[in-house]
Amino acid sequence: MSTPPLPPATPEIPVGLPQHTLSVVVPMYNEAENVAPLLERIHLALGAYPWPWEAVLVDDGSSDATFEELLRCARLHGPHVRVVRLVRNFRQTAAMQAGIDAARGSVIATLDGDLQNDPIDIPRMAGRLLAEDLDLVAGWRKNRQDGLLLRKIPSRIANRLIARMTGVHLRDYGCSLKVFRASAIKNVRLYGEMHRFIPAWLATVTTPRRIAQEVVTHHARVFGQSKYGISRTFRVLLDLIFVYFFMRFRTRPGHFFGGIGIALGMFGSLILAWLAVVKFYFGEDIGTRPLLFGGFFLIIAGVQMVTSGVLAELLARIYYESGSTRSYLARDAATPADGECWHLPVAGSGMPAGKA
Repeated sequence: MSTPPLPPATPEIPVGLPQHTLSVVVPMYNEAENVAPLLERIHLALGAYPWPWEAVLVDDGSSDATFEELLRCARLHGPHVRVVRLVRNFRQTAAMQAGIDAARGSVIATLDGDLQNDPIDIPRMAGRLLAEDLDLVAGWRKNRQDGLLLRKIPSRIANRLIARMTGVHLRDYGCSLKVFRASAIKNVRLYGEMHRFIPAWLATVTTPRRIAQEVVTHHARVFGQSKYGISRTFRVLLDLIFVYFFMRFRTRPGHFFGGIGIALGMFGSLILAWLAVVKFYFGEDIGTRPLLFGGFFLIIAGVQMVTSGVLAELLARIYYESGSTRSYLARDAATPADGECWHLPVAGSGMPAGKA
């Protein structure tokens, strides 16, 4: 396969930008047919890029020939194409975190490996990130090439709900094509299914004013099968609850769980107080009333919300953010020195020519 199955396009190469290096991170799972055309498209987009760049491709424990194709294409294109192999399928968020950890660039671009995101947009997005001094430029699939019922409608609902709950107003949270300032994204640890909420997580270490959105190209899938289904909607809702909690109450979690616990406890106390009046003032038997058990249950539930809920969330966050703990396990791979294994600009592009 010598040419990518995508329409021809000319990349918009930015000029006059400050010195930087660019890492393109692509997590892939069972995308063997897309490896070669994707790398050709990346080189079409960045072949004339005026600053050093690298491609970091993460094989997320694929069960097909994805890893073998990655190695073959890496040898074909050169050492600036680096391959990270995870020992099993840890899912997209962990694979993306592995690629970000391995990336050496001061600017990091992420995109899916299914050829629906187009690398042609990366130079323009990186240019805007640096020219406007932003921390994130997120892609917006304005003309999305996906099914209406199973993909577009759930995505629109989720985007509006996420924006309302997190306060980070973007039109498309699900687009994997994003360009980050490395100093910002490397301060955020991703795990679970949190790749959909990266802009919200990033807002915990920077201001939403440094987050922008750019219209990007979106293609219909040509090879392979989608890894997403309607079931992800339920996972998004569960993750959104935790994102909302962390963004609003990470420095005061007791206020969140304590507020619910106090409300439950007060309701239970009112029930028991009423039953006490019935017992001692009216002289009625309350021992077999379901309301008695309900009151005790509400008080116990309130205490549990204040204690076990806070401890569980804090311990989970400490576990994943500890310096020695990661959400994935990769096979040993040597990391090149900072000055090695880059795709360097050609002569006349604004920097001296050199070999990668």
